[in-house]
Amino acid sequence: MSKVRFVVHAGPHRRRNCPVVANLPAGAGRPAAVRLTGEAGERLPAQVCSPLRLSRNAQPAECSQVVFLLPSLDAGESVQLTAELTDQAAAGPDAVAVSDDGAGSVTVSVAGQLLTTYRYLGNPARPCFFPVIGPSGKRVTRSWPVSDDVPGETQDHPHHRSLWVAHGEVNRTDNWSEGPGHGFQLHRDILSTSSGPVFGSLAALNDWTNAGKRKVLEERRILTAYAVSGEMRMFDLDVCFTATECDVRFGDTKEGGIIAMRVAPAMDGDHGGRIENCYGAIGEAECWGRRAHWCDYVGEIEGERLGIAILDHPQSFRHPTHWHVRDYGMYTANPFGWHDFHSDPSADGSHLLPLGASLCFYYRVILHRGDAAEAGIAARYHDYANPPRVEVVT
Repeated sequence: MSKVRFVVHAGPHRRRNCPVVANLPAGAGRPAAVRLTGEAGERLPAQVCSPLRLSRNAQPAECSQVVFLLPSLDAGESVQLTAELTDQAAAGPDAVAVSDDGAGSVTVSVAGQLLTTYRYLGNPARPCFFPVIGPSGKRVTRSWPVSDDVPGETQDHPHHRSLWVAHGEVNRTDNWSEGPGHGFQLHRDILSTSSGPVFGSLAALNDWTNAGKRKVLEERRILTAYAVSGEMRMFDLDVCFTATECDVRFGDTKEGGIIAMRVAPAMDGDHGGRIENCYGAIGEAECWGRRAHWCDYVGEIEGERLGIAILDHPQSFRHPTHWHVRDYGMYTANPFGWHDFHSDPSADGSHLLPLGASLCFYYRVILHRGDAAEAGIAARYHDYANPPRVEVVT
């Protein structure tokens, strides 16, 4: 068993339940598990992983990483941690469990409670994540049309399937709606799944096609869920497009969202819900079409105030993104729809992706109790965009 010591520096931000990625020295090899302890000998859940090639934290293939949750560290403080590396796999149940049933869906659970299910087969046009369940066990996205088990739900926009990825003009094909002539996202493979004490992940490969199901581009997506319980749930969604067949033009249209959600109707702005962005803008009138580092949608479900924050990482294309967010429950990050968002006929938000090139987007989703201020979303954004600095010490 070998040991590596890390010093974690909070920097100018207060850290709470903050995911931290530490790169192991090249000579550390590829251990199967890690035991992480603090200065007082306290045990911190930690997990070893090989870097995913799509990840913004990717390192050379010969390196490994330790991922852990930093429970608490005040601004300006540092803490030393000791990682004991072993070739024996860790025993015990996984805090985040990811399971592919082999029949069209992958379930993601945190502390034994379902977080979401990735439904990659059986959809009319494209995969989706349904349900999406908040920290108190309530669904925070609309059930219809994936399920009709919630009486009285709105039934407009049948392509609004809980949580999904789509865009309304890809080489002149509509890969947003399910209307006549729409394109498809055809599932090709579940590339990997992993479970563990700190995070679980799934990586999927999809082909985006025209209406005739001719391939236009390749999309790889990674969902990483963290073992954060209590007042919030948290996961990352990374999406990377590669122009494998030809040049690909993402057209200028508001009809799209590289991450797209339809919130539970009880949360709608039309029903007393609240839309807020990082600049303090409130409501659809102030947030729709505006650029912001994060956006938050809060409403009341069965007497409980619950919210969904989406954070846009600085490495995402055209960060900070524009937000296509509506009082009726539509909630998407769309970096392309300038013509509509800017009310400027000369604006052109389209983007040409040359053959062989890639375009990547990174988002963190936080499902929380209370409003954005109560959930500390501004601070959680810095955990994501400006994480603690980690150094290896001898």
